[in-house]
Amino acid sequence: MSVYEKIKALDITLKAPAAPVGAYVMYVQSGNLVFLSGHISKNADGSVIAGKLGANVTTEQGQQAARAVVIDLLGTLQEACGGDLARVKRIVKLTSLVNSTPEFTEQHIVTNGASSLLGEVFGDAGKHARAAFGVMQNPLGACIEIEMVAELA
Repeated sequence: MSVYEKIKALDITLKAPAAPVGAYVMYVQSGNLVFLSGHISKNADGSVIAGKLGANVTTEQGQQAARAVVIDLLGTLQEACGGDLARVKRIVKLTSLVNSTPEFTEQHIVTNGASSLLGEVFGDAGKHARAAFGVMQNPLGACIEIEMVAELA
């Protein structure tokens, strides 16, 4: 099954990337690697999924927010690939910043929402290195921000 068949089977619709809201670009390619800027958790209508894990957002809600971030990242990656995700050779690394209380220790479980979806879409090529951090705050109060590195064929 192709990447696009998997995306369709998962009932995912990819959107064009949002314009950056600061002094940066959404992605940079260096050699065969594409570095995607951090994307924050958003609802389908574009509003920010705000909150703090360990306070007013559950681990399960955080996992769903992480999944939503990956869907946005895939839209940006598609643009970086010239419109063809079949060019993705491997997802290399994710860095996940989880807005959480000092007592919250399940950042890795929250980030599984992102990692699992990449595995579903890309199979073995979706298996990646990863870091999941608890942070005191993310832009706009988002509960999660994720950046990604991918290798292109």
